[in-house]
Amino acid sequence: MPQQKLWTPEFIGMGLTNFFYFMSQYILIAALPVFIMDDLGDGQLAAGMAMTCFQIGTVCTRPIAGRIIDGVNKQKLLLISTVFFVLIMGGFLLASNLHMVYGLRLVHGIVFAIGTTASAAMAALVLPAKRKGEGIGYFAVSGNMAMVIGPLVGLLIIGWFGSKMLFGFLCLLAIAAVIAGNRKRLPDDVVKPSGEKKKGIHVSDFFEKKALPFVILGGLVFFAYGGVLTFIPMYTRSMGLAYWTSLFFVVFAIVIVVTRPFVGYLFDYHGPDYTVYPGFGLFALGFILFSQAHSPFTLLFSGTILGVGFGALAPAFQTLAVQSAPAARAGVATSTYFWSLDISVGLAAAILGAVAGSEGYPFMYGVVCLASALAGLAYYFFWRKTSGKRVMKRAAVEA
Repeated sequence: MPQQKLWTPEFIGMGLTNFFYFMSQYILIAALPVFIMDDLGDGQLAAGMAMTCFQIGTVCTRPIAGRIIDGVNKQKLLLISTVFFVLIMGGFLLASNLHMVYGLRLVHGIVFAIGTTASAAMAALVLPAKRKGEGIGYFAVSGNMAMVIGPLVGLLIIGWFGSKMLFGFLCLLAIAAVIAGNRKRLPDDVVKPSGEKKKGIHVSDFFEKKALPFVILGGLVFFAYGGVLTFIPMYTRSMGLAYWTSLFFVVFAIVIVVTRPFVGYLFDYHGPDYTVYPGFGLFALGFILFSQAHSPFTLLFSGTILGVGFGALAPAFQTLAVQSAPAARAGVATSTYFWSLDISVGLAAAILGAVAGSEGYPFMYGVVCLASALAGLAYYFFWRKTSGKRVMKRAAVEA
């Protein structure tokens, strides 16, 4: 049936826009510290502050991004954010001191929060209701691929051609985001606001209460993933496996991509239980293996198991968060979900870092494994008693 078509020009455009946004971020995570230390002559602390400025911009903007997106024409907002994206990347070509870098990273965080939330909300709205789980899963792959490709591309360009070529390449990515996000005009029922306007400011303008159960559970998944993303370089180095770190992420991403069609099909045609429960089980098992990884094989095998678990859980909770809210509040639901992820990854660095410092990495990843199992139990009781019936009823009506 025509309404069940998944790979529409609109959906592909939103996925590509998301990919270009995330590529810019992961390229800068890897390459900007090199620019700061080699070109500007500063140290690791200054490089870390640049990342902090980006996080401040993102975390502070996420809550209001949803209200902005749901209250204006989404396509016009995406056009404005992608144009600013071009200007920011061009600004790095002129950056000659740390203050300019910090300011650009702060504004980059703001634009990144609005742009990625808008593209994700519109992608969810153009998807057919019966294939939302599958579609959001494919959409999430765009960020996963950027996570793997971005750091490698950034380090290769700055290492071989220098910082000017790096920032020039980022400008091209930003221009590609403008084209991908705005080439196809989306339907009015997707991009225009609902027409309902509240007077004053309300908490509900910034957070979608109905999505909170899935936002919290998704946040726990990303908290656990943050423990891998932040500490794996030190962890693998402590075991003499530093050489295999990049391959770990390659395996992790490939597994997510390969399993995505199967996972999306299970979610849409058999329900969330068929992806969430196995996802939590595999996620916990992966952390058990990861905490005991003393050989390249065990490390890469744990990456395979973690990839399957993470690939099942992350899009499932994003889909459930969006489905739990009315279509008119898709932007707020999406921003609430992403805001939780931003905070969760940041908290992982602080909390798990303290645990690793006092008890060691194996113990820390054991704690993460236990937290994953407890999150699975929380999902069971939440889903069975309240949220599940409401969400699936809403999804059935929309279908």
